[in-house]
Amino acid sequence: MLALDLTREDREDLFKHTVKLIGSVSRSLCAVKFNHQMVLPLGLHDRVKMLIDEVHKHHIPVIMDAKINDIGHTNEFIASQYFSAGFDAIIANPFAGFKDGLEPVFRIAKAQQKGVLLLVHMSHSGASEGYGQTVLDEKGEKKVQFEVFAQRAVQWGADGAIVGATFPETITRVRSILGDGIPIFSPGVGVQGGSLSRALAAGAKYAIVGRSIYESDDPAKSTENLRRSVATTD
Repeated sequence: MLALDLTREDREDLFKHTVKLIGSVSRSLCAVKFNHQMVLPLGLHDRVKMLIDEVHKHHIPVIMDAKINDIGHTNEFIASQYFSAGFDAIIANPFAGFKDGLEPVFRIAKAQQKGVLLLVHMSHSGASEGYGQTVLDEKGEKKVQFEVFAQRAVQWGADGAIVGATFPETITRVRSILGDGIPIFSPGVGVQGGSLSRALAAGAKYAIVGRSIYESDDPAKSTENLRRSVATTD
């Protein structure tokens, strides 16, 4: 799964480069994830929508890494805008809670047959400061924050959970909570130090790769090599 978080000083160059990248690697992808680096300079209902249409031409779903984390009224508007632009799924942060938080996002997604992925644990080195802290759940029992979020993914009916490939032991623990019904998507493979094989062995279903693809000398070859390594692992 390709993470599109490229940056370019020239917006037109960014757009054209991304169109070319999508065309060159599409045959080896299962999905594409957009980050704010694309939406902010290119405009959601302008060039980003055009890029979404370009990805959809290859029959590939598109996910928005919005990490929604606000009050319900705002979250509802954010989700509706991304879905109207053509995104098939959206990433939300369970820190916001459900009531008057993420409930509208799940409601809109279900009504429009879209997906919601919950951010259970991030991939950067400081992620454990928040997602790995010990907390008290609603019953007063001590748990690790990401374990509570994994339970929320089950309770709220999430379509997927994000867990960094840089924390394979966390992937395993989250998988034990989610069961087989909710897939794990793992960012951080490659440049951030996450191992594709270890993430999959730990229980991830999909690997999210960005810089190792689009910063390589041959993105198409790099993507195909990753795809083949996944097939070998399976």
